[in-house]
Amino acid sequence: MIDRRSARISSRKQPKQARSAELVTALLEAAVQVLVKEGAQRFTTARVAEKAGVSVGSLYQYFPNKAAILFRLQSDEWRRTSELLRGILEDDQKSPHERLRTLVHAFIRSECDEAEIRVALNDVAPLYRNAPEAQEARVSGTRAVQVFLQEALPTASEATRALAGDLITTLLSLAGKRLSETSRTTAEIETYADAMADMFCAYLSGLEQG
Repeated sequence: MIDRRSARISSRKQPKQARSAELVTALLEAAVQVLVKEGAQRFTTARVAEKAGVSVGSLYQYFPNKAAILFRLQSDEWRRTSELLRGILEDDQKSPHERLRTLVHAFIRSECDEAEIRVALNDVAPLYRNAPEAQEARVSGTRAVQVFLQEALPTASEATRALAGDLITTLLSLAGKRLSETSRTTAEIETYADAMADMFCAYLSGLEQG
C-alpha cells in the first residue's frame, strides 16, 4: 500500500543515453497497456516490467514505485494538453473568438481520442492528485488561458478574467471527462463542441460589453 501523503512520485533519474531513453519509453508504453487492459486495481510495477520485457530492478532505476509511473503518464498528458492550449491560444492570426472555438473542438476531440487512458488515469488520480509535483504540472495550461484572456478581455478586471478562466477550464475538463466515458460518433463530438464553443463565445461577448 502506497502512503498517499508521502509517496515519492518524481522519477529517480532522467535517461541521458539513447538506450536509457528507449527503456523509459518502453516502460511507459507497457504501463499504458497494463493500465488500460487490467485496470487500476491490478496495476503493479511487476506487471509493467513483465510487459516491457525487463526486470523490476531495471524499472526501479527510473521509477521508485507505481505512483511515479502513473504520475509520469499523467504529467505527460498534462504537458501535451498545455502545449495544445498554448499553440491555439497564442495564434494571433485569429481573433480571440476563433481561437476559443478552435480550442474547444481540439480539446474535446483529444479527450475522446484518448478516452481509455484518460479514464484509467482518473481512477488512480488519488495516488498523486495532491502531491506538489502534480499541482505544479497543472499550472502551465491555466497560465496560458489567463494570458489569452488578458488579450480577449483587456478592459475586464483581474477578478473577472480569473473567474472566466476558471469557468472555461473547469467546464472543458468536465465536458471532456463526460464525453470520454462513453463511445461517441464524430458527428456527436462535433455537435457538442460547437454548442460549447457557442456558449463560451457568448459569455466572452457579454463580458466584453459589460
